[in-house]
Amino acid sequence: MKWAGGKSQLLGELSSRLPASYGRYFEPFAGSAALFFRLQPESATLADANGELINCYRVVRDDVGALIAHLSTHENEASYFYATRAADPDEMDEIERASRFIYLNRTCFNGLYRVNRRGQFNTPFGAYKKPRICDVDNLTAASAVLQGVELLDCDYRDALALGEAGDFVYLDPPYVPASRFSDFKRYTKEQFREEDHSALALVFRELGERGCNVMLSNGHTPLVHELYRGFRVEIVQARRLINRNVAGRGCVDEVIIRNYA
Repeated sequence: MKWAGGKSQLLGELSSRLPASYGRYFEPFAGSAALFFRLQPESATLADANGELINCYRVVRDDVGALIAHLSTHENEASYFYATRAADPDEMDEIERASRFIYLNRTCFNGLYRVNRRGQFNTPFGAYKKPRICDVDNLTAASAVLQGVELLDCDYRDALALGEAGDFVYLDPPYVPASRFSDFKRYTKEQFREEDHSALALVFRELGERGCNVMLSNGHTPLVHELYRGFRVEIVQARRLINRNVAGRGCVDEVIIRNYA
């Protein structure tokens, strides 16, 4: 999936900063789960507050064949797109919901998952000529990697409740915006505000006290540096792939923060 804030462009930087060894892998802001799919850990918990996303991962894990069959029924046409977008996922079964989720991701503008304050998906049609709506090889491979993975639709704090000494936690929250005009946090109808980042920083410390190895990604802003003072903070460059202006899809400074060497 294309996901605002996805980490495919930072995988080299993240992979070079992993702990030497670890037990269970936790990613409570899963999104596109790019680091998880790169590492393919033996024991993992993925979580996200976006219930549509987690349902999609569950269907890919548990019934990928039925999902592939349903994806093949979709049409790359504007009126069909808007009718599918307007449909209520709560009235669908799990396979239909996952199929709708992937279809919208593949055919909406820039692949941007965005919802309004009522939780309704509102990204417009992308008008792509030949979007790959059903990527059979990719779905099949993802299904194999997800076998045995715990998938939770919940707040990040609930997902981390069972983290133990030696576990590895990767935190990739909605970023602190670099400016008032660069803010994007509408993955769910709830928003991730400054006080939420302060609360997350406390969880970061508490996980360290439990003996967990914790790595966090965020924007290169004064607030982030203040919240994580005393930890290992490194500035890296990431390429921004989603922007209404093509010229705005350049490299930006981000930070990777760790509580281990």
